[in-house]
Amino acid sequence: MARRRKGDEQRAAASIVGNIPRATRRFGARANGGPRWLRYDPRMAGTAAAVESERASAATLPALLAPEELARMAPPPLIVQVTERETYARGHVPNAVLVEPRELVAGMPPAVGRLPPGERLTALFRRIGYHPDQDVVVLDDEGGGWAGRFAWTLDVIGHGRSAGGAWRYLNGGLLAWQADGLPLATEATAPEPSSVRIRIHHEPIVEAEELLRRLDDPALVIWDCRSAEEFRGERRAAARNGHIPGAVNLDWLALIDEGRHSRLVADPGALLTAHGIDRTREVVAHCQTHHRSGLAYMAGRLLGFDRIRAYHGSWSEWGNRPDTPVQSGPG
Repeated sequence: MARRRKGDEQRAAASIVGNIPRATRRFGARANGGPRWLRYDPRMAGTAAAVESERASAATLPALLAPEELARMAPPPLIVQVTERETYARGHVPNAVLVEPRELVAGMPPAVGRLPPGERLTALFRRIGYHPDQDVVVLDDEGGGWAGRFAWTLDVIGHGRSAGGAWRYLNGGLLAWQADGLPLATEATAPEPSSVRIRIHHEPIVEAEELLRRLDDPALVIWDCRSAEEFRGERRAAARNGHIPGAVNLDWLALIDEGRHSRLVADPGALLTAHGIDRTREVVAHCQTHHRSGLAYMAGRLLGFDRIRAYHGSWSEWGNRPDTPVQSGPG
């Protein structure tokens, strides 16, 4: 398989991060501002009014990272490979620690993809040797779904809020790393455990109750990144089939360029805009279990969307509740 030219990779990366301040494209660079997570005052329940909550501290912006850039880093940052244990054992990015997908979800039916409790997250992040001031590189072996879920989890635990750490996505993950001819390791990385205490920040998290209040809110776009068949209600995945009324459908697979070893497509911003998803409105991403929507969330963050969040209950919750409206057909 032909190795991809360095210039092509740099141009593709530039198109994706073109709206991110230049300084933040360098690994470890810092920027003020960050996402303007939106909170809703409980006193406004039942209305579409929003109260914008500015971050009190400096935040860092995520960025895209090419395999060859990661290979040159010395000393390496905290590299997190989110794959099954068998995949990791067959070969992983050198110095990467393993996080299995099941560690990122609560696993309680019907909404199995909801965020795990804080004590489970604390145990996970201590095991991988996480420190809040670290730079973190995330990757998977599928084009960004689980890597994005881990990136969202980093935002949920407040990574970069005060200590200055940033997260980066290894574009194409393990597949692109291998396609570029870079070496794999088979011996497990065993970091020294940390004593970090995890705190959950709810700003990146959306619950069903908020969506129920805001179904008619023109300031909000609900991005359903499941397949078109699931969206139209033609494939059964819950007690009821279809989609959240008013949602737009853009399959997560449309963000992945299989011809470039599962890297992000060259112009995801244009793709999102064509589907009515842009930074002028709040964006809530979801799928079936907030796995595929991990990539949707991460793509938005890489594009500089400062008001993108994720509905972690996703369709496995919405489609199994008796009190949530469901629409079928193309929308």
